[in-house]
Amino acid sequence: MKHKKGHKKLSKPTDQRLAILRSLVREVIARGQIETTLTRAKEARKIVEKLITLAKEDSLFSRRKAFRILQDETLVKRLFQEVVPQVGDRQGGYVRITRLGYRRGDHTEMALLALIQ
Repeated sequence: MKHKKGHKKLSKPTDQRLAILRSLVREVIARGQIETTLTRAKEARKIVEKLITLAKEDSLFSRRKAFRILQDETLVKRLFQEVVPQVGDRQGGYVRITRLGYRRGDHTEMALLALIQ
């Protein structure tokens, strides 16, 4: 049964998995899009969507909560001042995953994780 299975483990211990996902989320906020494996993109999308939803309510609490994940004040400012106005009144679906094909070395499916403009 798949009860209470909220995330993929990505074949990593918890600290390494969280570090990978945090770095992916940081890059998506900073650059607007990144290329990564499909599984990592799906896991990072969950975090980015929650961050953008959190940032729609511009309060000190939501900024501090965003800082917990991003660990960079300039990225928090970018999230609140640039990314949130881009999405406007959307109710969700702020991130798009586009499949790119397979990586040559190990035949892993790659994906483009991009913010919706």
